[in-house]
Amino acid sequence: MDEGRPIFLQIAEQIENSIIDGSLPDEAQVPSTNELAAFHRINPATAAKGVNQLVDDGVLYKKRGIGMFVSPGAQAKLRQRRRDQFSEQYLLPLLAEAAKLGIHPPELKSMIDRYEEKR
Repeated sequence: MDEGRPIFLQIAEQIENSIIDGSLPDEAQVPSTNELAAFHRINPATAAKGVNQLVDDGVLYKKRGIGMFVSPGAQAKLRQRRRDQFSEQYLLPLLAEAAKLGIHPPELKSMIDRYEEKR
């Protein structure tokens, strides 16, 4: 766990990551808040707060008396949200810094292509 961020957000992100990577597909049952709490040694209310955030976001839904499940289309929704966040967090600052340095988009693309060739 990351000490700098609230635990409930880390729980939500962990579930999101499992949905994005396909290990929790549409309609899959998510571990219960008690299971999450026991695994991470946290208060069940904290785990529930993370899970409920995903319910509020439409990523998970509750089957009364059974548990929480991945909503249909959750993976695509999360990927789009993460792409938007990626653009805001990384791409816009990269383009701004490149502009300050006089690096034009075609040159920046060329730099990225060269880096990809080396990987």
